This record gives sequence, structure tokens and C-alpha cells, in this order.
Amino acid sequence: MPELAGKLCIVTGAARGIGLAISKAFAEEGASVLLTDKNEAEGRVAAEALGQRFLCLDVAEEGDWARLAEAAPQADVVVNNAGVTGFEEGARPHDPEHASLADWRAVHAVNLDGTFLGCRYAIGAMRQKGEGAIVNISSRSGLVGIPGAAAYASSKAAVRNHTKTVALYCAQQGWRISCNSVHPAAILTPMWEPMLGEGEERASRMAALVADTPLKRFGEPSEVAAVCVLLASGEAAYMTGAEINLDGGLLAGSAASPG
Repeated sequence: MPELAGKLCIVTGAARGIGLAISKAFAEEGASVLLTDKNEAEGRVAAEALGQRFLCLDVAEEGDWARLAEAAPQADVVVNNAGVTGFEEGARPHDPEHASLADWRAVHAVNLDGTFLGCRYAIGAMRQKGEGAIVNISSRSGLVGIPGAAAYASSKAAVRNHTKTVALYCAQQGWRISCNSVHPAAILTPMWEPMLGEGEERASRMAALVADTPLKRFGEPSEVAAVCVLLASGEAAYMTGAEINLDGGLLAGSAASPG
């Protein structure tokens, strides 16, 4: 039997990239998937292609979560994947000295507030059964400092910590509701395309961007999705408050040969 047969799974930021890959993997494992995204046009296309449902959801808006709670009062799995870097509308300073308070707050509103609201919704949607799985997509940037993306790094670090708080709270209540975080590094999604370009130089740009990664390559969205399937399944029921890194060995150190 497929790993997620009979489960209702909610995925935020599901219109493209990692969120879409997670939704696809869940559907292939027999789940009923409710794809959510702020981008209604792309989200509906993605859901239709997978034969699943779609709901327009801005994770930073509390009212949108209330609408989701009405549409899906119970859920088995919630993946809080939606996130922003702060550079979606073009280059702007995000270092600790020059970042504006407005830009700082905008990133935290989506990445941190959105995850808080997603976890709060998930607890409410799972408490009747007393079981379920919450998966929060953090980042390698939540484990190390990123001078040029201070708000992004800060928000993802907070996601990591809040995951542990939610895990402990659910255990304290006696519920079998797990909450874990996934920390991808360079995953080949559409957000990288402006930096990679096309033509003969694409391969060299890709190689330069992962030069410090021991495995010397980008990760694939499907590889993140595979970990999420594990965390969403009963196979990982004893894992909660944990963090899983998908970084090609980057945080392990250096794979350089000794001189």
C-alpha cells in the first residue's frame, strides 16, 4: 500500500518548485493533496495537472488560514513550505547595516508568521484524531549566518526553533503529532534561473554556485520531497523536533583532498 494512502495533506507554496515536488510525491503515495499558494493561476494549473484540489492562500494572512480551516477542518499532514528570500522584486540591500525595517518585516511575515499560522492551523486540524505530521521547510541558511540575506537567515532560524517548540507542545498534550524541519541548501528550482541563464555559460555558472558543496551539484526538488514523504508517513512516527539537512555535505565540512 502507498505510504500516504487515505491521508489528507496540505502543502503551502505548492504552485512550483519544492512545494510542487512535495505535492506530486504525496499524490504518488496515495494522498489526497490540497495545494495552496498565493499565486492562484499557477496553483490551479499545478493542482489540475496532479488531479488534486487547490485553495488560494497567502500564508501571511490570518484570514486566509481561517478560510482553510473551514475548507479543511481536519488534516493528516501539513507542510509549511511557502517562503520568500526578499529579492523577488529585484536586488535590494538585505545586510544587517542597510536592510530596511519594512523589508525585514516582509520576509518574516511570510517565512516566520506564515509558519506559525500554519502550525497553529495544523494543531487544530489534527487534535481531534490526536495524530498527524507537521513538516516545516527551513533552510541551510537557518543554521548559518548569511550576511547578504539577514532577514531570510533569521526567519529560517526561527522556523527551526519554533518547530522544536511545536513538537514539545504536542508531546506535552499526549498527541501523536510530530513536527520536524527540513533544511535544504541549493535546490534547483525556478528561483535560480535568473542567475543561471541559458547557453554555453549555464553549466559553468552552475558549477561555480556549488563549488563549495562536497557533492558538487544542486539538489533536486524530488530529493526534498522524498524526505517529506518519510516524515509524513508512519515510518517516522518516533521522529519529532528533529532537523534534516539536504545540503550535499556542505555543513559537514570540506571534502578537499589533503595537500
